[in-house]
Amino acid sequence: MCLALPMRVVELLPPDKARAEAGGVSLEVSLMLVGDVAIGDYVIVHAGFALEVLDTEAAEETLGMISQMAEEDISNNERT
Repeated sequence: MCLALPMRVVELLPPDKARAEAGGVSLEVSLMLVGDVAIGDYVIVHAGFALEVLDTEAAEETLGMISQMAEEDISNNERT
């Protein structure tokens, strides 16, 4: 199974890379597959590549759902 996550661009790195963050994790990602990206933009990241620029509302909603699923999983594991 493949999983791509929204990450917020915090630094642009020449020539075609950026530092992106999500959930306390920082990752250097390639921007070769996307158009113009600015600091503060959200990108969908898979295997070290930004695949798409995502609008802020959609990114934050997705991150919220992922966080909620993780919390529910932790809660369920604590009960067993």
